[in-house]
Amino acid sequence: MQYRIEHDSMGEVQVPADKYWGAQTQRSYGNFKIGNEKIPAEVITAFSYLKEAAAIANFRLGKMDEKKKNLISQVCEEIREGKLEGNFPLAVWQTGSGTQSNMNVNEVIANRGNEIAGEKLLHPNDSCNMSQSSNDTFPTAMHIAAVCEIEDKLLPAIDVLVNTFKGLEAKYKGIVKSGRTHLQDAVPISFSQEISGWRSSLERDKELISLTLTPLSELALGGTAVGTGLNAPAGFDIEAAKAVSELTGKSFKTASNKFHALTSKSELVNAHGALKALAADMMKIANDIRWLASGPRDGLGEITIPANEPGSSIMPGKVNPTQCESVTMVAVQVMANDTAIGIAASQGNFELNVFMPVMIHNFLQSVRNLADSILSFNEHCCVGIEPNIKKMHENLHNSLMLVTCLNPYIGYENAAKTAKLAFADNISLKEACVKLGFLTAERFDEVFKPEEMAKEQ
Repeated sequence: MQYRIEHDSMGEVQVPADKYWGAQTQRSYGNFKIGNEKIPAEVITAFSYLKEAAAIANFRLGKMDEKKKNLISQVCEEIREGKLEGNFPLAVWQTGSGTQSNMNVNEVIANRGNEIAGEKLLHPNDSCNMSQSSNDTFPTAMHIAAVCEIEDKLLPAIDVLVNTFKGLEAKYKGIVKSGRTHLQDAVPISFSQEISGWRSSLERDKELISLTLTPLSELALGGTAVGTGLNAPAGFDIEAAKAVSELTGKSFKTASNKFHALTSKSELVNAHGALKALAADMMKIANDIRWLASGPRDGLGEITIPANEPGSSIMPGKVNPTQCESVTMVAVQVMANDTAIGIAASQGNFELNVFMPVMIHNFLQSVRNLADSILSFNEHCCVGIEPNIKKMHENLHNSLMLVTCLNPYIGYENAAKTAKLAFADNISLKEACVKLGFLTAERFDEVFKPEEMAKEQ
Protein backbone atom coordinates (compact mmCIF):
# COMPACT_ATOMS: atom_id res chain seq x y z
CA MET A 1 0.00 0.00 0.00
CA GLN A 2 1.24 3.49 -0.85
CA TYR A 3 1.10 6.28 1.72
CA ARG A 4 1.31 10.03 1.84
CA ILE A 5 2.25 12.22 4.78
CA GLU A 6 -0.43 14.30 6.49
CA HIS A 7 -0.01 16.44 9.57
CA ASP A 8 -2.09 17.88 12.39
CA SER A 9 -1.26 19.78 15.57
CA MET A 10 0.41 16.67 17.00
CA GLY A 11 2.73 16.06 14.07
CA GLU A 12 3.00 13.97 10.92
CA VAL A 13 1.08 10.77 10.16
CA GLN A 14 1.15 8.28 7.29
CA VAL A 15 -2.20 8.06 5.49
CA PRO A 16 -3.19 5.64 2.70
CA ALA A 17 -2.58 7.46 -0.58
CA ASP A 18 -5.94 6.43 -2.05
CA LYS A 19 -7.98 7.95 0.80
CA TYR A 20 -9.03 11.55 1.27
CA TRP A 21 -8.93 11.57 5.06
CA GLY A 22 -6.16 13.22 7.03
CA ALA A 23 -4.06 12.88 10.13
CA GLN A 24 -6.77 13.09 12.79
CA THR A 25 -8.87 10.44 11.07
CA GLN A 26 -5.84 8.20 10.76
CA ARG A 27 -5.01 8.56 14.44
CA SER A 28 -8.55 7.60 15.42
CA TYR A 29 -8.57 4.73 12.94
CA GLY A 30 -5.44 3.33 14.56
CA ASN A 31 -6.41 4.02 18.17
CA PHE A 32 -9.92 2.56 18.18
CA LYS A 33 -9.85 -0.83 16.51
CA ILE A 34 -12.91 -1.91 18.45
CA GLY A 35 -15.72 -4.02 17.04
CA ASN A 36 -17.23 -3.85 13.57
CA GLU A 37 -19.65 -0.99 14.22
CA LYS A 38 -18.79 2.10 12.19
CA ILE A 39 -20.32 5.56 12.38
CA PRO A 40 -23.58 5.08 10.43
CA ALA A 41 -23.71 6.20 6.81
CA GLU A 42 -26.81 8.20 7.69
CA VAL A 43 -24.71 10.33 10.07
CA ILE A 44 -22.14 10.98 7.34
CA THR A 45 -24.95 12.04 5.01
CA ALA A 46 -26.26 14.34 7.74
CA PHE A 47 -22.78 15.79 8.15
CA SER A 48 -22.70 16.55 4.42
CA TYR A 49 -25.88 18.57 4.81
CA LEU A 50 -24.66 20.51 7.84
CA LYS A 51 -21.17 21.18 6.42
CA GLU A 52 -22.69 22.55 3.22
CA ALA A 53 -25.23 24.52 5.25
CA ALA A 54 -22.46 25.95 7.44
CA ALA A 55 -20.53 27.03 4.35
CA ILE A 56 -23.65 28.68 2.93
CA ALA A 57 -24.31 30.46 6.24
CA ASN A 58 -20.70 31.64 6.48
CA PHE A 59 -20.88 32.91 2.90
CA ARG A 60 -24.14 34.75 3.53
CA LEU A 61 -22.65 36.35 6.64
CA GLY A 62 -19.49 37.44 4.81
CA LYS A 63 -17.18 34.99 6.57
CA MET A 64 -16.34 32.75 3.57
CA ASP A 65 -15.75 33.55 -0.09
CA GLU A 66 -17.93 32.04 -2.79
CA LYS A 67 -15.20 29.83 -4.27
CA LYS A 68 -14.63 27.99 -1.00
CA LYS A 69 -18.35 27.74 -0.37
CA ASN A 70 -18.90 26.20 -3.79
CA LEU A 71 -16.05 23.72 -3.33
CA ILE A 72 -17.45 22.56 0.01
CA SER A 73 -20.90 22.25 -1.51
CA GLN A 74 -19.58 20.19 -4.43
CA VAL A 75 -17.81 17.72 -2.18
CA CYS A 76 -20.83 17.45 0.12
CA GLU A 77 -22.95 16.55 -2.91
CA GLU A 78 -20.41 13.88 -3.83
CA ILE A 79 -20.69 12.44 -0.32
CA ARG A 80 -24.48 12.22 -0.66
CA GLU A 81 -24.13 10.63 -4.09
CA GLY A 82 -21.90 7.90 -2.62
CA LYS A 83 -18.86 8.91 -4.65
CA LEU A 84 -16.63 9.11 -1.57
CA GLU A 85 -17.72 5.85 0.03
CA GLY A 86 -14.86 4.17 1.89
CA ASN A 87 -13.50 7.42 3.26
CA PHE A 88 -15.40 7.33 6.54
CA PRO A 89 -13.92 4.36 8.45
CA LEU A 90 -14.19 5.37 12.08
CA ALA A 91 -15.64 3.22 14.82
CA VAL A 92 -18.66 4.03 16.93
CA TRP A 93 -16.45 3.31 19.92
CA GLN A 94 -14.38 6.52 19.71
CA THR A 95 -14.45 9.77 21.62
CA GLY A 96 -17.91 10.29 23.05
CA SER A 97 -18.26 13.74 21.48
CA GLY A 98 -17.82 12.41 17.95
CA THR A 99 -14.92 14.84 17.43
CA GLN A 100 -12.95 12.42 15.28
CA SER A 101 -15.87 11.81 12.92
CA ASN A 102 -16.42 15.56 12.61
CA MET A 103 -12.77 15.91 11.65
CA ASN A 104 -12.99 12.89 9.35
CA VAL A 105 -15.65 14.72 7.34
CA ASN A 106 -13.71 17.99 7.49
CA GLU A 107 -10.53 16.32 6.21
CA VAL A 108 -12.26 14.50 3.38
CA ILE A 109 -14.04 17.67 2.25
CA ALA A 110 -10.81 19.69 2.39
CA ASN A 111 -8.63 17.17 0.55
CA ARG A 112 -11.20 16.35 -2.11
CA GLY A 113 -12.05 20.04 -2.53
CA ASN A 114 -8.42 20.95 -2.98
CA GLU A 115 -8.05 18.16 -5.53
CA ILE A 116 -10.99 19.57 -7.50
CA ALA A 117 -9.61 23.11 -7.27
CA GLY A 118 -6.09 22.08 -8.19
CA GLU A 119 -4.76 24.18 -5.36
CA LYS A 120 -4.85 24.21 -1.57
CA LEU A 121 -7.82 26.40 -0.80
CA LEU A 122 -9.60 24.49 1.96
CA HIS A 123 -8.31 23.76 5.46
CA PRO A 124 -10.11 21.10 7.58
CA ASN A 125 -10.43 23.39 10.59
CA ASP A 126 -10.32 26.92 9.23
CA SER A 127 -12.63 26.30 6.26
CA CYS A 128 -14.68 23.14 6.69
CA ASN A 129 -15.11 23.65 10.44
CA MET A 130 -15.56 27.44 10.26
CA SER A 131 -17.98 28.74 12.94
CA GLN A 132 -18.37 25.20 14.29
CA SER A 133 -17.01 22.71 16.79
CA SER A 134 -17.48 18.98 17.12
CA ASN A 135 -19.62 19.68 20.17
CA ASP A 136 -22.36 21.32 18.13
CA THR A 137 -21.89 19.56 14.78
CA PHE A 138 -22.21 15.99 16.03
CA PRO A 139 -25.51 16.53 17.89
CA THR A 140 -26.75 18.45 14.84
CA ALA A 141 -25.86 15.53 12.58
CA MET A 142 -27.66 13.22 15.00
CA HIS A 143 -30.88 15.21 14.78
CA ILE A 144 -30.71 15.61 10.99
CA ALA A 145 -30.12 11.89 10.53
CA ALA A 146 -32.90 10.97 12.95
CA VAL A 147 -35.49 13.23 11.31
CA CYS A 148 -34.58 12.20 7.75
CA GLU A 149 -34.63 8.48 8.47
CA ILE A 150 -37.91 8.63 10.37
CA GLU A 151 -39.65 10.76 7.74
CA ASP A 152 -38.19 9.09 4.65
CA LYS A 153 -38.11 5.44 5.70
CA LEU A 154 -40.01 4.55 8.85
CA LEU A 155 -43.25 6.49 8.49
CA PRO A 156 -43.77 5.36 4.87
CA ALA A 157 -43.12 1.74 5.93
CA ILE A 158 -45.80 2.02 8.61
CA ASP A 159 -48.22 3.36 6.00
CA VAL A 160 -47.62 0.33 3.79
CA LEU A 161 -48.59 -2.12 6.54
CA VAL A 162 -51.52 0.04 7.65
CA ASN A 163 -52.89 -0.03 4.10
CA THR A 164 -52.51 -3.81 3.95
CA PHE A 165 -54.49 -4.19 7.15
CA LYS A 166 -57.15 -1.83 5.83
CA GLY A 167 -57.49 -4.06 2.78
CA LEU A 168 -57.76 -7.20 4.92
CA GLU A 169 -60.40 -5.54 7.11
CA ALA A 170 -62.59 -4.82 4.11
CA LYS A 171 -61.94 -8.19 2.48
CA TYR A 172 -62.83 -10.27 5.54
CA LYS A 173 -65.63 -8.19 7.01
CA GLY A 174 -68.46 -10.30 8.46
CA ILE A 175 -66.36 -13.28 9.55
CA VAL A 176 -66.96 -13.88 13.27
CA LYS A 177 -64.51 -15.81 15.43
CA SER A 178 -63.74 -16.44 19.07
CA GLY A 179 -62.07 -13.63 20.95
CA ARG A 180 -59.38 -14.42 23.51
CA THR A 181 -58.19 -12.70 26.68
CA HIS A 182 -55.53 -14.03 29.09
CA LEU A 183 -54.91 -16.73 26.42
CA GLN A 184 -58.36 -18.05 27.32
CA ASP A 185 -61.60 -18.18 25.33
CA ALA A 186 -63.54 -14.93 25.40
CA VAL A 187 -66.63 -13.50 23.72
CA PRO A 188 -66.87 -13.32 19.91
CA ILE A 189 -65.08 -10.79 17.76
CA SER A 190 -65.09 -10.37 14.02
CA PHE A 191 -61.86 -11.01 12.16
CA SER A 192 -62.02 -7.51 10.69
CA GLN A 193 -62.32 -6.05 14.20
CA GLU A 194 -59.25 -7.97 15.29
CA ILE A 195 -57.30 -6.68 12.29
CA SER A 196 -58.55 -3.15 12.97
CA GLY A 197 -56.85 -3.32 16.36
CA TRP A 198 -53.55 -4.04 14.67
CA ARG A 199 -54.07 -1.27 12.14
CA SER A 200 -55.12 1.30 14.72
CA SER A 201 -52.11 0.50 16.91
CA LEU A 202 -49.79 1.28 14.01
CA GLU A 203 -51.66 4.49 13.20
CA ARG A 204 -51.29 5.63 16.80
CA ASP A 205 -47.60 4.70 16.81
CA LYS A 206 -47.08 6.78 13.68
CA GLU A 207 -48.85 9.68 15.38
CA LEU A 208 -46.67 9.37 18.49
CA ILE A 209 -43.47 9.14 16.44
CA SER A 210 -44.49 12.14 14.35
CA LEU A 211 -44.97 14.20 17.50
CA THR A 212 -41.29 13.68 18.35
CA LEU A 213 -40.11 15.26 15.10
CA THR A 214 -40.68 18.85 16.22
CA PRO A 215 -38.20 18.64 19.14
CA LEU A 216 -35.79 16.66 16.94
CA SER A 217 -35.87 19.40 14.33
CA GLU A 218 -34.06 21.80 16.67
CA LEU A 219 -30.34 21.96 15.85
CA ALA A 220 -27.36 22.64 18.12
CA LEU A 221 -25.33 24.17 15.29
CA GLY A 222 -24.08 27.57 16.39
CA GLY A 223 -23.49 26.58 19.98
CA THR A 224 -19.82 25.76 19.28
CA ALA A 225 -17.84 24.32 22.18
CA VAL A 226 -20.01 24.92 25.25
CA GLY A 227 -23.16 26.65 24.02
CA THR A 228 -22.02 30.27 24.12
CA GLY A 229 -21.54 30.52 20.35
CA LEU A 230 -17.87 31.54 20.66
CA ASN A 231 -16.17 31.92 17.23
CA ALA A 232 -19.49 31.85 15.36
CA PRO A 233 -20.75 35.13 13.87
CA ALA A 234 -24.04 36.58 15.04
CA GLY A 235 -26.94 34.98 13.23
CA PHE A 236 -24.92 31.95 12.11
CA ASP A 237 -27.16 29.52 13.98
CA ILE A 238 -30.31 30.83 12.31
CA GLU A 239 -28.75 30.96 8.83
CA ALA A 240 -27.26 27.48 9.19
CA ALA A 241 -30.59 25.94 10.24
CA LYS A 242 -32.28 27.73 7.35
CA ALA A 243 -29.72 26.30 4.92
CA VAL A 244 -30.14 22.77 6.33
CA SER A 245 -33.87 23.10 5.73
CA GLU A 246 -33.28 24.26 2.16
CA LEU A 247 -30.90 21.39 1.40
CA THR A 248 -32.97 18.62 2.99
CA GLY A 249 -36.42 19.88 2.11
CA LYS A 250 -37.40 19.44 5.75
CA SER A 251 -38.19 21.92 8.49
CA PHE A 252 -35.30 22.56 10.87
CA LYS A 253 -34.67 25.46 13.21
CA THR A 254 -31.96 26.49 15.60
CA ALA A 255 -32.25 25.27 19.17
CA SER A 256 -33.50 28.00 21.47
CA ASN A 257 -31.00 27.06 24.20
CA LYS A 258 -27.64 25.79 23.00
CA PHE A 259 -26.50 24.85 26.51
CA HIS A 260 -29.35 22.33 26.57
CA ALA A 261 -28.71 21.26 22.97
CA LEU A 262 -25.09 20.30 23.68
CA THR A 263 -25.50 18.48 26.95
CA SER A 264 -29.02 17.04 26.99
CA LYS A 265 -30.24 14.32 24.64
CA SER A 266 -33.84 14.28 25.86
CA GLU A 267 -35.20 14.72 22.32
CA LEU A 268 -33.56 11.49 21.18
CA VAL A 269 -34.69 9.67 24.31
CA ASN A 270 -38.23 10.88 23.72
CA ALA A 271 -38.20 9.89 20.06
CA HIS A 272 -36.76 6.47 20.76
CA GLY A 273 -39.44 5.93 23.36
CA ALA A 274 -41.97 6.25 20.55
CA LEU A 275 -39.91 3.80 18.49
CA LYS A 276 -40.06 1.39 21.42
CA ALA A 277 -43.85 1.77 21.48
CA LEU A 278 -43.93 0.80 17.80
CA ALA A 279 -41.66 -2.16 18.54
CA ALA A 280 -43.98 -3.27 21.35
CA ASP A 281 -46.99 -3.17 19.03
CA MET A 282 -45.11 -4.97 16.26
CA MET A 283 -44.19 -7.67 18.78
CA LYS A 284 -47.85 -8.00 19.73
CA ILE A 285 -49.10 -8.10 16.14
CA ALA A 286 -46.50 -10.63 15.03
CA ASN A 287 -47.25 -12.84 18.04
CA ASP A 288 -51.00 -12.67 17.34
CA ILE A 289 -50.46 -13.71 13.75
CA ARG A 290 -48.16 -16.62 14.52
CA TRP A 291 -50.47 -17.87 17.26
CA LEU A 292 -53.51 -17.65 15.01
CA ALA A 293 -51.55 -19.49 12.30
CA SER A 294 -50.19 -22.13 14.68
CA GLY A 295 -50.64 -25.74 13.67
CA PRO A 296 -51.42 -26.60 10.99
CA ARG A 297 -53.41 -29.29 12.81
CA ASP A 298 -52.46 -29.11 16.48
CA GLY A 299 -52.62 -25.35 17.01
CA LEU A 300 -55.26 -22.66 16.66
CA GLY A 301 -55.11 -22.81 12.89
CA GLU A 302 -57.58 -19.95 12.40
CA ILE A 303 -55.52 -18.28 9.68
CA THR A 304 -52.95 -19.32 7.13
CA ILE A 305 -49.89 -17.29 6.22
CA PRO A 306 -47.54 -17.67 3.23
CA ALA A 307 -45.10 -20.58 3.30
CA ASN A 308 -41.80 -18.92 2.40
CA GLU A 309 -39.15 -21.55 3.07
CA PRO A 310 -38.68 -25.00 4.63
CA GLY A 311 -38.88 -24.78 8.40
CA SER A 312 -36.84 -27.73 9.52
CA SER A 313 -33.71 -29.62 8.56
CA ILE A 314 -35.14 -32.85 9.99
CA MET A 315 -38.95 -32.58 9.83
CA PRO A 316 -40.08 -32.76 6.19
CA GLY A 317 -42.88 -30.42 5.19
CA LYS A 318 -42.61 -28.21 8.27
CA VAL A 319 -43.14 -24.50 7.63
CA ASN A 320 -42.49 -21.86 10.28
CA PRO A 321 -43.75 -18.27 10.80
CA THR A 322 -40.30 -16.87 10.04
CA GLN A 323 -41.39 -13.33 9.23
CA CYS A 324 -43.10 -13.10 12.62
CA GLU A 325 -39.94 -14.33 14.30
CA SER A 326 -37.84 -11.75 12.47
CA VAL A 327 -40.16 -8.93 13.54
CA THR A 328 -40.11 -10.01 17.16
CA MET A 329 -36.30 -10.21 17.22
CA VAL A 330 -36.11 -6.69 15.83
CA ALA A 331 -38.54 -5.58 18.54
CA VAL A 332 -36.31 -7.06 21.23
CA GLN A 333 -33.29 -5.24 19.81
CA VAL A 334 -35.16 -1.94 19.74
CA MET A 335 -36.13 -2.40 23.38
CA ALA A 336 -32.49 -3.11 24.24
CA ASN A 337 -31.39 -0.06 22.27
CA ASP A 338 -33.81 2.04 24.27
CA THR A 339 -32.07 1.04 27.47
CA ALA A 340 -28.66 1.93 26.06
CA ILE A 341 -29.90 5.27 24.75
CA GLY A 342 -31.51 6.15 28.07
CA ILE A 343 -28.37 5.38 30.03
CA ALA A 344 -26.18 7.21 27.51
CA ALA A 345 -28.40 10.29 27.64
CA SER A 346 -27.99 10.45 31.42
CA GLN A 347 -24.25 11.00 31.00
CA GLY A 348 -24.36 14.71 30.18
CA ASN A 349 -21.63 16.05 32.43
CA PHE A 350 -21.49 19.83 32.73
CA GLU A 351 -21.57 21.30 29.19
CA LEU A 352 -21.43 18.19 27.00
CA ASN A 353 -22.80 14.68 26.62
CA VAL A 354 -19.99 12.29 25.71
CA PHE A 355 -22.00 9.20 24.77
CA MET A 356 -23.29 10.52 21.47
CA PRO A 357 -21.88 8.01 18.94
CA VAL A 358 -23.42 5.02 20.70
CA MET A 359 -26.73 6.87 21.02
CA ILE A 360 -27.10 7.62 17.33
CA HIS A 361 -25.77 4.19 16.33
CA ASN A 362 -28.50 2.51 18.37
CA PHE A 363 -31.16 5.03 17.37
CA LEU A 364 -30.58 4.63 13.65
CA GLN A 365 -30.34 0.86 13.96
CA SER A 366 -33.79 0.90 15.54
CA VAL A 367 -35.26 3.09 12.79
CA ARG A 368 -33.61 1.09 10.02
CA ASN A 369 -34.53 -2.32 11.37
CA LEU A 370 -38.10 -1.34 12.18
CA ALA A 371 -38.64 0.05 8.69
CA ASP A 372 -37.03 -2.92 6.96
CA SER A 373 -38.77 -5.53 9.10
CA ILE A 374 -42.18 -3.89 8.67
CA LEU A 375 -41.81 -3.90 4.88
CA SER A 376 -40.58 -7.50 4.88
CA PHE A 377 -43.38 -8.57 7.24
CA ASN A 378 -45.91 -6.89 4.99
CA GLU A 379 -44.61 -8.33 1.72
CA HIS A 380 -43.83 -11.87 2.82
CA CYS A 381 -46.55 -12.44 5.42
CA CYS A 382 -49.38 -9.99 5.95
CA VAL A 383 -50.53 -9.56 2.36
CA GLY A 384 -51.04 -13.32 2.23
CA ILE A 385 -53.08 -13.75 5.43
CA GLU A 386 -56.21 -15.84 4.83
CA PRO A 387 -58.84 -16.90 7.35
CA ASN A 388 -59.65 -20.55 7.92
CA ILE A 389 -63.39 -19.91 8.13
CA LYS A 390 -64.27 -23.50 9.00
CA LYS A 391 -61.83 -23.57 11.91
CA MET A 392 -62.98 -20.16 13.12
CA HIS A 393 -66.60 -21.36 13.06
CA GLU A 394 -65.75 -24.54 14.96
CA ASN A 395 -63.79 -22.70 17.63
CA LEU A 396 -66.46 -20.04 17.97
CA HIS A 397 -69.30 -22.49 18.52
CA ASN A 398 -67.20 -24.63 20.83
CA SER A 399 -66.40 -21.70 23.14
CA LEU A 400 -67.97 -21.84 26.59
CA MET A 401 -67.69 -18.06 26.85
CA LEU A 402 -70.64 -17.72 24.49
CA VAL A 403 -72.61 -18.22 27.68
CA THR A 404 -72.03 -14.51 28.30
CA CYS A 405 -74.92 -13.66 26.00
CA LEU A 406 -77.25 -15.49 28.43
CA ASN A 407 -76.48 -13.10 31.30
CA PRO A 408 -79.46 -10.80 30.58
CA TYR A 409 -81.84 -13.79 30.53
CA ILE A 410 -80.67 -16.12 33.30
CA GLY A 411 -78.23 -13.96 35.31
CA TYR A 412 -74.48 -14.12 35.79
CA GLU A 413 -74.46 -16.90 38.41
CA ASN A 414 -76.77 -19.18 36.48
CA ALA A 415 -74.75 -18.55 33.32
CA ALA A 416 -71.62 -19.56 35.24
CA LYS A 417 -73.32 -22.77 36.41
CA THR A 418 -74.28 -23.50 32.80
CA ALA A 419 -70.70 -23.08 31.56
CA LYS A 420 -69.26 -25.21 34.36
CA LEU A 421 -71.72 -28.04 33.74
CA ALA A 422 -71.06 -27.94 29.99
CA PHE A 423 -67.34 -28.18 30.64
CA ALA A 424 -67.58 -30.89 33.31
CA ASP A 425 -69.96 -33.13 31.33
CA ASN A 426 -68.49 -32.27 27.92
CA ILE A 427 -71.88 -31.20 26.59
CA SER A 428 -73.08 -28.12 24.73
CA LEU A 429 -74.15 -24.91 26.44
CA LYS A 430 -77.66 -25.53 25.17
CA GLU A 431 -77.79 -28.97 26.69
CA ALA A 432 -76.45 -27.68 30.02
CA CYS A 433 -78.82 -24.73 30.13
CA VAL A 434 -81.85 -26.90 29.42
CA LYS A 435 -80.66 -29.59 31.83
CA LEU A 436 -80.41 -27.01 34.62
CA GLY A 437 -83.88 -25.74 33.77
CA PHE A 438 -82.80 -22.16 33.10
CA LEU A 439 -84.24 -21.95 29.56
CA THR A 440 -86.25 -24.14 27.23
CA ALA A 441 -84.57 -25.38 24.09
CA GLU A 442 -86.71 -23.05 22.00
CA ARG A 443 -85.98 -19.99 24.12
CA PHE A 444 -82.27 -20.81 24.10
CA ASP A 445 -82.25 -20.78 20.29
CA GLU A 446 -84.01 -17.44 20.28
CA VAL A 447 -81.41 -15.66 22.41
CA PHE A 448 -78.24 -17.59 21.59
CA LYS A 449 -76.80 -15.98 18.42
CA PRO A 450 -72.96 -16.04 18.51
CA GLU A 451 -72.47 -14.23 15.18
CA GLU A 452 -74.44 -11.24 16.47
CA MET A 453 -72.34 -10.94 19.62
CA ALA A 454 -69.43 -9.30 17.80
CA LYS A 455 -71.59 -6.22 17.14
CA GLU A 456 -69.78 -5.51 13.89
CA GLN A 457 -70.91 -2.24 12.34
